[in-house]
Amino acid sequence: MPAINAQYLRGLIHWTLRQIDMHSPAAEELLLGTAAHESHLGKYLRQINGPARGVYQMEPWVEQDIWENYLSYRPARIQRIIDITGINSPDPNHLQYNPVYATIMARLHYRRISTPLPPANDLEQLAHYWKAHYNTAAGRGTPDQFITDYRRLA
Repeated sequence: MPAINAQYLRGLIHWTLRQIDMHSPAAEELLLGTAAHESHLGKYLRQINGPARGVYQMEPWVEQDIWENYLSYRPARIQRIIDITGINSPDPNHLQYNPVYATIMARLHYRRISTPLPPANDLEQLAHYWKAHYNTAAGRGTPDQFITDYRRLA
């Protein structure tokens, strides 16, 4: 059972991505699928026996890396994050308890990848993109699990 209603989360993703000028239908679907698989739409806001946090189950070291190696070179983007969330530095508690901030961090994670996002209506390509760039080869998740969780929850 998800903790966050899928339509509510879709609306939150849509609104948040528009606030940071990074909305596209593909980004919206990818983030919704990421949340469906990674946390079962917020059922797990902290990884069991692991460090990942929030609806997207981002590990704190990834959040830290985004701030140090991406945002530190983009002060206007940092200011936009502060304006929207009031958050001005990485903090795993914000990943866990602030879904707007977690959405921004997840989108920035995907934004740093040079490979373009797949089409919004191609769930299989979105699942493979997630596996390659979010879960990675070392992760236990599979594209089939992503697709199943998306269809079941989102």
